[in-house]
Amino acid sequence: MERISVTVRLNGINLQFDEPAFARLQAYLKDAERTLERNPDRAEILGDLEHAVADQCMRRVPADRKLVTLAELEPALEEIGAVQDPGIAEPPPATATRRLEQISEGAVISGVCQGIARYLGVDVTLVRVIALVLLLVSGGTMIVVYLCMMLLLPFAAPQRGGEPVRRIPAKCREFVEALRSKLSTVAS
Repeated sequence: MERISVTVRLNGINLQFDEPAFARLQAYLKDAERTLERNPDRAEILGDLEHAVADQCMRRVPADRKLVTLAELEPALEEIGAVQDPGIAEPPPATATRRLEQISEGAVISGVCQGIARYLGVDVTLVRVIALVLLLVSGGTMIVVYLCMMLLLPFAAPQRGGEPVRRIPAKCREFVEALRSKLSTVAS
């Protein structure tokens, strides 16, 4: 019995697929199109994806056979992985609870504004501008509020691969942790 094959052009590379492999390839590419539908670089990403699929399939198909079967396509797609839109941030896990913390990575002074920005889900620049305006409007009272928040808010655990902690936030963190240690000793 002869297998029915479909010729597919993947980013300029012609390949023969049997029917089950062709159906799986179509489903994979349609899923990728849906995932990337709002991405302005969609066409380029899909072209790169097609090229990667073609390369993976050609690497797996034996030289004496020109037909890509599901047996070759599935491991190729697994190696490439599911398509994710790089322009869309991953949503936080449903079990994660939001905590107001100081974030030292990328901080200017101590990380209070970084923590507020992450907690509220806004850009840190906006929080810093608002803090600066409040500092000017409040006649310096905002400094006391910032210092209180610096002493009261816990520090977030450092993220793997995150920005390095600059010198001033590192010193602030050391100072706050030393002060908290002394206050807990005095309190007990």
